[in-house]
Amino acid sequence: MSIGAGIALFAIGAILVFAVNVEIDFVNLDMIGYILMGAGALVLLIGIVLLARRRSTETVSRTAVDPAGGERVTRRSTTTSGDEVL
Repeated sequence: MSIGAGIALFAIGAILVFAVNVEIDFVNLDMIGYILMGAGALVLLIGIVLLARRRSTETVSRTAVDPAGGERVTRRSTTTSGDEVL
């Protein structure tokens, strides 16, 4: 979602800078457009970084019967892949 928002902000900013030729006394539309383009590029970059750092998790659950006591034993193990700290 952040990638789409970044593209939308960048596009709106580019429209304000390059396509709108309206002059308003108290608002500089070119500066607002450049700010939106910068914010869009930043949001797009953050979205790509977060997408690259996404982690996947795998959970395995096994159930067995203990032969000595006759009890049911459940074993769960979780594996996380991605950027792990060693």
